[in-house]
Amino acid sequence: MKSLHYAILIIGSLAGAFLCIRITRYALKNILYKYSKSMKEDPTSLWFINSAINFIFISIALFFIASKIPFLSSLGKTLFAGAGVLAAVIGFASQKAFSNIISGVFILLFKPFKIGDTVQIENGMKGEIEEISLRHTSIRNYENLRIIIPNSIISDQLIINSDIEDNRVSKHLFIDISYDSKIDKAVNIIREQALKHPNLIDARTQKEKSENLDQVVVRVVELGSYYIRLRANVWASNTGRAFELHCDLLKSIKEKFEEEGVEIPYPHQVEIHKEAT
Repeated sequence: MKSLHYAILIIGSLAGAFLCIRITRYALKNILYKYSKSMKEDPTSLWFINSAINFIFISIALFFIASKIPFLSSLGKTLFAGAGVLAAVIGFASQKAFSNIISGVFILLFKPFKIGDTVQIENGMKGEIEEISLRHTSIRNYENLRIIIPNSIISDQLIINSDIEDNRVSKHLFIDISYDSKIDKAVNIIREQALKHPNLIDARTQKEKSENLDQVVVRVVELGSYYIRLRANVWASNTGRAFELHCDLLKSIKEKFEEEGVEIPYPHQVEIHKEAT
């Protein structure tokens, strides 16, 4: 009878833990998350708590089971009484796990990034923060792949966060023209094409507007061996729109250059042959 009682206790405790997990997750996802969106608050804390629910309730259930079953309780006391080596091994093995948890808490507190931010880490990987859990941070890249990075590792990374304060992005657009082409004509084409694009935003200050400075600044930045390099500075509201703006302008400027006779050069060499005297 005791075995049946203990089995019911174990099954009931675990079932209760999983039920609590489901209810709490439902509440966070369908109530608190919607509230945070309507109030325009950061949902990162809610997602972090959501990821900790499994650990919390399962731990409570296991401690409850161990306290109610004499065999497990006495076994636990015996192990704790004479398991110095085992404790050291477990402690060493769990260092990384606790390091990830502590790093996750620090990310939550200091918020170097949050869910929805577009980030780039040291090795060049770039994407959107999708989840911050107790153990890891998940980044969804532009190929819709998930990059899973332990919190202790990402905390030590140099991170470029495009959304931490100001979502606007300044994009440099480099265009080469030949020495035979008219610079002013090329500059006007680049500026006109940029001003027509719907993703372009006006990032000028009030002072710059009052001084009638150009919204799209185009400058000569290099005189190369076979080209003149122009650089246009364009602004978009976020990283994704800046990428679209950049790609679309490369296409439209190239097509307009063809219509207006502005040459985009390619590498070539001039050979000079001298007759022997």
